[in-house]
This record gives sequence, structure tokens and C-alpha cells, in this order.
Amino acid sequence: MDARKLQILTESAKYDVSCSSSGSSRKNTRGGLGNASISGICHSFTEDGRCISLLKILLTNDCSYDCQYCVNRHSNDVPRAIATPDEICDLVLNFYKRNYIEGLFLSSAIYKSPDYTMELLLEVVVKLRKTYKFNGYIHLKGIPNADYSLIQQAGNLVDRMSFNIELPSEKSLKLLAPQKSKSSILLPMKSVALEYLENKREKKHSFLPAGQTTQMIIGASPESDGQIVRLSQALYKNYKLKRVYYSSYIPANQNSKLLPSTPVGLLREHRLYQADWLMRFYGFSAEEIIDENHNLPTEYDPKCAWALRNMGFFPIEINTAPPEALVRVPGIGFKGASKIVMARRFGKLTFEDLQKMRIVLKRAIHFITVNGKFFGKERLNLIESDLTLINTLDNCEQLNLFSHPELKLSVLTGEI
Repeated sequence: MDARKLQILTESAKYDVSCSSSGSSRKNTRGGLGNASISGICHSFTEDGRCISLLKILLTNDCSYDCQYCVNRHSNDVPRAIATPDEICDLVLNFYKRNYIEGLFLSSAIYKSPDYTMELLLEVVVKLRKTYKFNGYIHLKGIPNADYSLIQQAGNLVDRMSFNIELPSEKSLKLLAPQKSKSSILLPMKSVALEYLENKREKKHSFLPAGQTTQMIIGASPESDGQIVRLSQALYKNYKLKRVYYSSYIPANQNSKLLPSTPVGLLREHRLYQADWLMRFYGFSAEEIIDENHNLPTEYDPKCAWALRNMGFFPIEINTAPPEALVRVPGIGFKGASKIVMARRFGKLTFEDLQKMRIVLKRAIHFITVNGKFFGKERLNLIESDLTLINTLDNCEQLNLFSHPELKLSVLTGEI
């Protein structure tokens, strides 16, 4: 594949952020190449969402659809390219052998028809797995409206698959992507979920061992964070997704009056990831996190926002509170709660003990007592001011090892 084609197809793929570590159990075989089961995918994200340890590429950016928000839409005047399945395979094998990548994220614009596109994608993964015996990680972007038999065949060969919802409501989808429909995306997701669960019940690991994901674009349409969080909750419950990814809207069509003219920015995306984390790991429901027609606050994280709305739940005694209550305290994550529960078996804890455990007391102090003592502020407005100031002062950037500011990467933390 020539350098110009490679540049076009990789640049066109960078807006899809729904790729992550594998969670796959696929091992190497005798005479094969690659192993997805030892350590999964070590990955890093750049500020515009690119995962730089996977070869992230489109089969083609020549699209027959005209989604208003997409840089690859049919009406956009951009350079077009298409790779053959053999070119993709050659690229993957050579990059893998040179340790440039640890896996493949393969997507495509809709070329000619959904079935034709899915057939080409399937040809790539069949050749990688069967002909070249490649056992590394493969994440394949499923094509809505494609025949399910093609999707099923691909699901037995790849580690993870994603069908991107893109927009949070059917109304917005009809307005901005009229050639797509809610059912064309949700039906294959449901079929994949059912087959994945059946595979697990039979204790097999052949069908999508790393499950499926999806992506939503945030800010291209008017839906609130409350609506987005509720949709994510439903997707986790009904479609058994591993992850819902959120991608801040970046203007790709300045001529459309239907779209915002400015980017949304990363803070809203960051808050949604924090809310998502609360749902997946902390036992929060979408209804607890945010009202349906509201957006998440920018001043502090969603757990702080919940705590301020539920001061009747606090303060809790650090030496007696159950783990499920401890993790609801701002500044105490799962690791911190586990340390507290283990340490208090041997004696009553003090504030000094909590400091040694690296509990974030500047947040937690307003919501806990230690041996009956309370050192936080009692007035709600003072607590809110404190949390806002902490958020302003907190440095959430990775330590910069280079002198060039353009090389700094932002970090999205999980525990809150």
C-alpha cells in the first residue's frame, strides 16, 4: 500500500474512538503469529481520540451515505481511497512483526452497499485468521443493514465488534443521517448480544470473546446528558455491551445549518465517562446521577454532584460503613474502600491512616466522620465552593516528559 493511500485511510478512521483493550482469550497456535491473551492491548489515546497501539484504518472512505456530521460523507470533497483485503493483511502482518502495533481496528465507509462492504471486511479477517494464522487482536466495525450471516461469520473470527449508534435519539438520526435507522443498528447489536450470551452459557470462547462496544457523538444533536446516560444504561442492560464510548463533536461540515459551528470540547465528554464509570462499577443508576433533561455539572464530577444533592446520606463513619457506602463518598474509590475495610479489622482508623492510604481527603472530609469526629464544613454552599475550587486547582494532565507542549497528552481518570 502506498503512503498516500495509507495516510487517507488512517486519517479518516481517527474519529472512531470505540476501540479499547482486548479482554480476549485468543492464544497463539503452532505456526501462527501473534497472541491476544497474554496482556491484551496496551493502548494510549491522543487528544483527538486516536488509539495509537492499534492499526486503526478504514477499508475505504468512499461512502455512499451522506451523514451530515461525518467527514467521509458522500457530498464532502475529500481525497478518496480504497484498500484491497490483501493490502490490509500485508500491512497488519508487517506492522505487527516490526512491533509497531499489537492489533487491528478495522472499519469502513459504506462502499456500494452494506452487504458488499461487509463481504470485503469479512474477507480481510478470514485471510488474516485462516491464511496467515494471525492470532493477534482484531476489532471489527460491524456494518448496519448487512446480512446477519456475514456478521456472524466475522464474529467467530474477530475478538470484538462495534455497531456505532452515533446519535442519541432516532429523531436526530433521521435528521442528520437519514440513510441510517435506529433498528438497523440495534437489531444486529441484539443478535450479537444473544449469540455472545449463548456462547458463554455453552462455555465456548469462539464468538467475540471481547464482546461488543458502541460510540455516541456528543453535542452534534441537542440531547441532554441525562438522556445520553439513560441510553447508555439501557445499552448495558439490554445489549450486554462492554463499553459505550463518547466522542465530542468536532465540526466536519461547516456548510450545514443543522450542526453546531464550534466543537463541544473534552470536558463534557470527560464528565460522561465519569458518569459511565459510576454506572458500571459503583452501583449508581442513571436516575441517581442526573435528571433526564439536564446536563452534568462542569464544576465538579458526577459523584460530587450526587453527594451534594444527597447530604442526608452523609456523613458516614469510616470505621463502620459498609463498602457500598464507602465508594459513594467523593474521593474514595474501590481501591481506597478495599484498603479501609481490610485495615479496620486490626483497629480503629484515624485521619492519619486515611492519609497514608492516599484517600483524597480534600474531597472526602466533608462526607465522613472518623471515630465520631467531623472535620468538614457543614454549610452546603461552603462545601460546594470547596469542591469547585479543588476541581479548578486539580491538575489532570499526565506529567510532561518533553519540552514540547504539543506532545502533552490528557488523561481521563476512572476512580472518582
